[in-house]
Amino acid sequence: MENKNLSQFIDHTQLKPTANFTDIDKLCDEARTFNFASVCVNPYHVERCAKSLKNTPVKVCTVIGFPLGANCTETKSYETNHAIKHGADEVDMVINIGALKSGDLEYVLNDIREVVNAAGGRTVKVIIETCYLTDEEKIIACELASKAGANFVKTSTGFGSGGAVASDVKLIKESIPSHMEVKASGGIRTKSDALVMITNGASRLGTSSGIKIVEANDESIS
Repeated sequence: MENKNLSQFIDHTQLKPTANFTDIDKLCDEARTFNFASVCVNPYHVERCAKSLKNTPVKVCTVIGFPLGANCTETKSYETNHAIKHGADEVDMVINIGALKSGDLEYVLNDIREVVNAAGGRTVKVIIETCYLTDEEKIIACELASKAGANFVKTSTGFGSGGAVASDVKLIKESIPSHMEVKASGGIRTKSDALVMITNGASRLGTSSGIKIVEANDESIS
């Protein structure tokens, strides 16, 4: 894969709690230069990014219920609506992991559905935080995301005990309908990492190493 094409898989990410305006402006400048799919930032920075990236193809992505997913549904819905009003094109929401593991599937379904509704047709990626789930729970989470009308299932927040692994990307891809997509996130630092995730079914990659990845020499998948 040519590096110029690889850039379109990347959500150029800056979610550190210490990120300041200089960091965010730099992120947007880099996203324009390398033609990344989006910048992914915390909600506080959405409006700044939207203004910076206006009239460019780079989308603004933000995170909802991040990073634990334990906010109440009403909070996630409000947060989504607020982000969309201030310029977000995509939202990555964290499921209520505790509810899923408790078997309260109706709550999880409604939690996702309310975010989808609040997003008003914008792309919704559902973060299931695979490092905390059994394979059975991952499959259930995928089914709920599909039923709720989400567009993507995303592996990880990058703040959990583990990030994306190829086997989870493959499992998610096999567990969602063909119109849905997979975002791999967490621990993707090299071009080889990126290509492995894409080979196993990811069509979007969340990473803060996007420049390093697209500037790397061609590498074979190991």
